[in-house]
Amino acid sequence: MKKVVLAYSGGLDTSVCVPILRERYGYDYIITVVVDVGQPESDIDSAVARAQMISDKHITIDAKEEFVEEYVFPLIKANGSYEGYVMGTAIARPLIAKKIVEVADKEGAQALAHGCTGKGNDQLRFEAVFRSTCYDVVAPVRELELTREWEIDYAAKKDIPITVSTKKPWSVDENLWSRSIEGGLLEEPSYAVPEEIYTWTVSPLKAPDEPETVEIEFDHGVPVGVNAKRFGSLSLVEHLNVVGGQHGVGRTDMIEDRVLGLKARENYEHPAATILLTAHADLEKLVLTRAELQFKKMVDEAFSELAYMGLMDEPLYLDLNAFIDKTQERVTGTVSLRLYKGSAVPIARSSSYALYSKELASFDSTMLNQKDAEGFAMYHGFQARLYKKVMS
Repeated sequence: MKKVVLAYSGGLDTSVCVPILRERYGYDYIITVVVDVGQPESDIDSAVARAQMISDKHITIDAKEEFVEEYVFPLIKANGSYEGYVMGTAIARPLIAKKIVEVADKEGAQALAHGCTGKGNDQLRFEAVFRSTCYDVVAPVRELELTREWEIDYAAKKDIPITVSTKKPWSVDENLWSRSIEGGLLEEPSYAVPEEIYTWTVSPLKAPDEPETVEIEFDHGVPVGVNAKRFGSLSLVEHLNVVGGQHGVGRTDMIEDRVLGLKARENYEHPAATILLTAHADLEKLVLTRAELQFKKMVDEAFSELAYMGLMDEPLYLDLNAFIDKTQERVTGTVSLRLYKGSAVPIARSSSYALYSKELASFDSTMLNQKDAEGFAMYHGFQARLYKKVMS
C-alpha cells in the first residue's frame, strides 16, 4: 500500500491536497496530521472533522507545551524578530514537520506532503526537516501551480466544506505566539485592511481610555509570572494574549522580504509576543554590559534569520543558542509595562543583577570626582578634530 502523511491544517490548501494525492499522485492511503501548537479549539475540531471525512486516517498531536518551552522561550531569549515580525508561523513549522516525520516512521509511509505554495517560506521550513529523511517529498500546490480560485472551485466539486470564498479568500495561520492573515486584497501594499481580519486585538481606536500596567517576571530570560502571580508556560502566553489584545497591543502590517527574495505584504496579531519581547529586551539593558548588548544584537539578528528560514538544525543555530543561554544567566527580574491603545511601553524595571548604581550615576552624588572625566574628554573625539584640522 502506497502511504503518504500530509501536514494538515484544515484549510483550503491542505484539504484539496487529499483528493489530489489520490487522483494525481496515486497514493492509496492518506494520513492527515494536525499538530496543535495553539490553534483555537474550534479550528482544531473543524479540521479533525473535515480530515475524517476526506482522509483514510487522521491523527491529532498536542504539541503546545513543547512549542512554548522549546521554541517560543528560546526565541524570547534571543529577542527574536525578523524585520519586525515575531515569527510565530516561522518557528512552528519545524516542530510540525518533526511531528509529521515521527508519524511517517510509525505508520510505515513512503512520502511526506505539505500544502505550501512555491512562492512562500513555509515550503522551505517544512522541507528543511523533510529532506533530511529518506522519505519522498510531495508538494501538490507548488508542483501543480494551483491558484486559490481553482482550489475553491475544486473543493466545491469534491464537496469539501471550506470557510473561504472568492470574496474573502483570507488565509489564516494561528498558534499561541501569533496569528497571520494574508491572501486576496491583503496582498496589495496599497490596500487598507478591513478591521474584520483581526480577532485577537481590538482596534487601538476603540481600546480602553484607561491604561493598564502589567509586571512581567523573568527567570534566566524565561517569563514565569505576571503581576506577582506565577503562571505555567502555556497559561502565561494565553493570559497575555487576552490582556494585550484588550488594549489593541500587537498588530503588525508590514512589507516582508521572504527567503526567496519576493517582497510580500503581511498582517499579524501577537499581543503576548509584543509584551514579552519588549519586556525582555528592556530587562537585558539593565543587567548586561554594553559590550554584551552590542555583540548580542548581532547574535540575535543571526538567530532570527535562521529561525525565519526554518534552519533550526543548522549548527550555527545551536552555537548561537549556547551564547544566548550564557547571557541569560543574569536576565532575572521584573519589568512593568503600560498598555495603552496599541502600545506596550516599559515604565519600570528591577533586578538583583542590575548593573546600575544610584550612588555613582546620580547628578547629586559626590562619590565620583567629576574632574576625573576631564582627561577622558580631552581625548574623546581626538581623531575627528584632527580630521577637521587637516581638511580645513
